[in-house]
Amino acid sequence: ASAGACAAMSGYGVEERAGPHSPEYRLFFKDAAGRYISPFHDIPIYADAGKNVFNMVVEVPRWTNAKMEISTKEPLNPIKQDVKKGKLRFVANVFPHKGYIWNYGAIPQTWEDPGHKDENTGCCGDNDPIDVCEIGSKVCSRGEVIKVKVLGTLALIDEGETDWKVIAINVEDPEADSYNDIEDVRRMKPGYLEATVDWFRRYKVPDGKPENQFAFNGEFKGKDFALDIIKGTHEHWKALITKKADGGEINCTNLTVSDSPFCCSQACAKATVDAAPPFKAASPIPPEVDKWFYYQKN
Repeated sequence: ASAGACAAMSGYGVEERAGPHSPEYRLFFKDAAGRYISPFHDIPIYADAGKNVFNMVVEVPRWTNAKMEISTKEPLNPIKQDVKKGKLRFVANVFPHKGYIWNYGAIPQTWEDPGHKDENTGCCGDNDPIDVCEIGSKVCSRGEVIKVKVLGTLALIDEGETDWKVIAINVEDPEADSYNDIEDVRRMKPGYLEATVDWFRRYKVPDGKPENQFAFNGEFKGKDFALDIIKGTHEHWKALITKKADGGEINCTNLTVSDSPFCCSQACAKATVDAAPPFKAASPIPPEVDKWFYYQKN
């Protein structure tokens, strides 16, 4: 989609406010009728529940570095760029990886509850929707809503929190029919799963952080396991949106969840978007983002 324009993507559109790569930048979501919605709460988890096909909100297109994410604490949960220590966050390139090595995003209507200790990992959730690495060949665009088949999951332990990374493939990928479980990824895309573990292990090292740890020795769990994890996070989201769980600072404003006390009108949603600064051209990406970091593999 051209800058600031509305893109019709599987019935959803986006509207950009302020300039990309600025702290004020926000990407708001609209439904097929052009009404503003929350990508966290109003896009259904399932695109096709019977076939275990999920919706995925793309936050970061493959090969890019800007750490864009659904803003869970703001009304309508637009996508914004993460800020760390007052600076816009870009993920470093750790050789041989350039930016993110998959289309990266989240499954809507899921929540990794920080008050729930995961029985598999012994760690509590990271307070965000569940993360997805989409491995298809198309580079998606920021804010695109795609339908994905879940293939497996990796359990990252990020600074003591459980942070599931779901591996999935766009159902529109020309090879999607050949992928039904995690072993198919190993067979069809040799080296990709190993690269994924390597990426998550080291991506914070250039920021001076230690290597990340994994549950299950960094082994991937298969499709059925991943589906159970996602369903669990969907139940936690249901408790969050109906106020049965304490969401802390999470903003639960939504327009479509009928039994939610946080339901708001389209007028209130429009006022939120109207209050954001108008769209403008992107700020340049700082040149240091193109630096490559080299580490000895242990």
